[in-house]
Formats: sequence, structure tokens, C-alpha cells
Amino acid sequence: EVQLVDSGGGLVQAGGTLRLSCAASGFTTDDYAIGWFRQVPGKEREGVSCLNTKDGTTDYADSVKGRFTLSSDNSKNTVYLEMTSLKPEDTAVYYCSVLSPQGYLSCLRYHYSHWQRWGQGTQVTVSS
Repeated sequence: EVQLVDSGGGLVQAGGTLRLSCAASGFTTDDYAIGWFRQVPGKEREGVSCLNTKDGTTDYADSVKGRFTLSSDNSKNTVYLEMTSLKPEDTAVYYCSVLSPQGYLSCLRYHYSHWQRWGQGTQVTVSS
């Protein structure tokens, strides 16, 4: 069974930087996508960024393009989300997740309800 452990959240001032980590284990297939979602109280969970492992491409939500970078270290089975130029509206709980099988669409095209496994979440708070 796939297990995901999120970490790296915290409190940062606007304009600052944080790096989230997602340590993954238990994969029995290489047909998956892995990515990050975020959620604020009262709102639906939204996709932030994800990695399409079939072709190595990454997707980003428009709201984070140019500021967030997703990367992976296969030797550590870890995915990172480098978040720069943070804004107060980036404040949320961030979750790592896995979509398997990956499907034929770019991974962020899939609603969060299609994603099967979730980390415990890590709080990111950006002060103005």
C-alpha cells in the first residue's frame, strides 16, 4: 500500500520561500502521477502541481506558475514543492497525493476525488 508523508510547512512572511517534501513508499507500479493539493477551510481541495511519471512532465495551477517548482529525487522516493514569492493567498493545508493509474490526461486535469492516496497534510501560513 502506498504511503505518503508530507512535511516542510510553516509560517513565512509574504515574499518568502518554503520547500515541502513528500516521502513516498509502497509503490507496486510505475503507472502513477504524484502531486500536491491544497485546501483552506470552507473551500474545495485544489490541485497545485503534479508530476506525470509517464513522460516526466509537470503541471502547475495558473495561480502558482512561475513561483512554485515541483521536483523529485528518485533515490529518496521523495517529491518536493519549492514555493517562492509566497503570497497570503497561498495559506492552506498542503497535501501530497497519488493518482494510479495515471490516465491519459495531464495529471492536474483530474479532480481531487480521483486521487487515491493522501499524505497527512502540512500547514503553510503566509503572513502579510
